[in-house]
Amino acid sequence: MTRRHFTFACEGDTLAATLDDAPGSAGLLLVSGGNEIRVGAFAGQAALAARIAAAGFPVFRYDRRGIGDSSGENRGFEDSSPDIASALAAFREERPGLTRVVGFGNCDAASALMLNAGSGCEALVLANPWTIEQDDGALPPDAIRARYAEKLKNPKELVRLATGKVSLKKLAGGLKRAVAPAPPPTSLAQEMKAGLAHFAGPVSLLVAERDRTGQAFVAAWGEDERIVRCPGASHAFVEPGARDWLFAQLRASLVSG
Repeated sequence: MTRRHFTFACEGDTLAATLDDAPGSAGLLLVSGGNEIRVGAFAGQAALAARIAAAGFPVFRYDRRGIGDSSGENRGFEDSSPDIASALAAFREERPGLTRVVGFGNCDAASALMLNAGSGCEALVLANPWTIEQDDGALPPDAIRARYAEKLKNPKELVRLATGKVSLKKLAGGLKRAVAPAPPPTSLAQEMKAGLAHFAGPVSLLVAERDRTGQAFVAAWGEDERIVRCPGASHAFVEPGARDWLFAQLRASLVSG
């Protein structure tokens, strides 16, 4: 595996990219979420790219416009279609032997790929897609119910309740939200569904079970046989078991074409 840094053009701006090269004909296009640079939080995406490349699959990462080492204006994930398309074109130019590209995004990077019907990739792995339009910090009702169910299984939590160490005001507020009906799908979620409906390739929807963004996605999206949950995982799959799980999901998508 070799790692190369270079730049490519996108609508008059210059974007920075990193290619973790490998001989495979299937490659991974890693789209960053939020305002995160391509190396990822605590170099998590760089480490993931190195691991995927060591397994034989090239990985392309980049900073979208206005982020990290790239020039231009940061227009957010909803207007990042040209950035993704230019990155995919640059990936194919750098690796002309590619026959299949898997697009991977976490959080609003997953949403961007969905809104743009896969952006030209042959397969998609979408983790904890962002569907929240007005973020009040609250969990959806089904996630609250699941949390209370777990607490009721824990003897220590029952002792805390019996000894008055639980705020009854907070408990009442939580129970009120738990029995509330599920919120209607956001317009963002509906747009994401419409975009993904135009994608013909295989799709994996990954959800970290301890992540509020993932929980909100499931509540807004509804039942979908493509959803796969990672028990005990947080948003960025930083736990050792979660890292291995994410790697296995990506590798399976890369080899299945």
